[in-house]
Parts: sequence; C-alpha cells; structure tokens
Amino acid sequence: MTSHAAPPPAYGHLCWVYDDPAALDSRAVAFLGAGLAAGERVWLAAAGTHAALARRLDGLPGLGNALRRGAARIVSVDDAYRIDEIVDPEIQVRAYAAATEDALAAGYTGFRVVAEATSLVRTPAQRDAFARYEHLIDRYMRTRPMSAICAYDRRELAGPAIAELACMHADSNADVLFHLHAAAPGDGAFALAGELDPSVHRLFAAALDRVDPRPVDGRLLIDGNRLRFIDHGSLIELDEHARRRGATAVLRTSRSAAARLAELLDLPDVRVEVTR
Repeated sequence: MTSHAAPPPAYGHLCWVYDDPAALDSRAVAFLGAGLAAGERVWLAAAGTHAALARRLDGLPGLGNALRRGAARIVSVDDAYRIDEIVDPEIQVRAYAAATEDALAAGYTGFRVVAEATSLVRTPAQRDAFARYEHLIDRYMRTRPMSAICAYDRRELAGPAIAELACMHADSNADVLFHLHAAAPGDGAFALAGELDPSVHRLFAAALDRVDPRPVDGRLLIDGNRLRFIDHGSLIELDEHARRRGATAVLRTSRSAAARLAELLDLPDVRVEVTR
C-alpha cells in the first residue's frame, strides 16, 4: 500500500461493557471501519473460531479485501491463551506495541483493535494482572498511534469485577464513579477523573497499587482536572501510597475544596495545587 507519515496519535481507549453481542458487533464494525477509512491496520481479537469471528464483522465494508491485503486481521484468543492463563502485562503491551510498529512500517497510519477479553479476566488473579496491563497499554497509547475498545460481557462478569477493569480506562459505558488512567505526556504520572467517595475506597486503593506510579524527582504528579470530587479517605490513601514510595503526591485540580480539605487533614505527603 502507499506509505503514509504517521500523524500525531489520536488517543482513544474505551471500555465497552455489553450484554447484547449484536450491539458489540455493531460498535466494532463502526470503530474498525473508521480505522480502515483512516488508513489504519485493524484487528478484532476475541474468543471463537476464525470463521465465527469473521461473521461478526459481516457489516464491515471491504472486509474480505482488507483481510487479504493485511489491513485487517482476526485473532482468536482461544488460540493464543489457555482458559486459565494469567496474562503477563508487560509481554502483552510489547505484543501490541510490535503490532503498532509493524503497521507503521507497512505504511499504515496507525493501529486499532477491538479486544473482547472476557475469557481472560474471569478470576481475581487474572483481573489483577489484566488491570495492570490496561494501564500500561493506556500509557503506550498516549504516545503512539494505537487506539482500542476493550469489551467485557456483563452476563459473565459481576459488577465489581467489571468496575476493576472499567476504572482503568479514560472512558467507559460502565457505571463506575472514577477513572484512573494514563495522563497526557508531561501532565503527570497518571490522571484521575470522576468522583472518589467512601464507596470506592477499596477499588481506588487496588487501582493505585496496580498502576504503581514511579516518582520523578520525589514527586508523584497527578492530573486531576477531570476530577469532580475527592473525599478525605481518598486523600489519605494518596498520602499513604506516596509515603510508601518516598514521594510527595501532587494533585493538580480545579477543585479548591480539595485543597482546603488537604490543609485540614494536614497530610505530610500530599499537596493539592489548584489550577485555573
């Protein structure tokens, strides 16, 4: 195909929870079709046979031609993983990074994938590793032209299990109060969005541990500009997390109430900077 210079990456990492496979297929067709139209290489990765997965993309214009010339690929996770396998986060990121770089080398403008990953997150140990992977791939997508829809079947996963995964994305159709995701380059170790209240303390602590951000010059800089609310317990969790890593957590947010609350709590390892 004709070579294209890769444009600045358009960040997109969506968690899509569904209970109607036809609705997921429709969204996948639209998402992957937009990728083909933009000159990207596209993948569908899901459980099932190659033939069954191809039928799920019947509505994708030019699918047969795209498959023949390598612009599209169908990947069965049944062929790649055992049913009880725990995904290695770093290896999984390297695999998608390689797919992105291969697409660019072949002249495509980028890489996008719809990954139906329900079969890989059924146990707590699988979800722990996969949630870590979700954040690592989120970081990668902030700097390279890869985008993804990560799909999970709510008929097979309970609400708390879905929340563990959905909260690691910048956007989701799942009913989660907060999102902890990769920050834009230069904006911090990670970003927080939504609301942090007592109902999500355990989930927030788990998400922080899975992300395990590394301090830079003794600071953990956090982009909180999409954060609508943070309670005292979540500030204390940030303080304890930063202390364990010998750092100061610096939360940048437009919410002046968060700064006042941090002052009242007198937390030694948290600083809230109010942005305009």
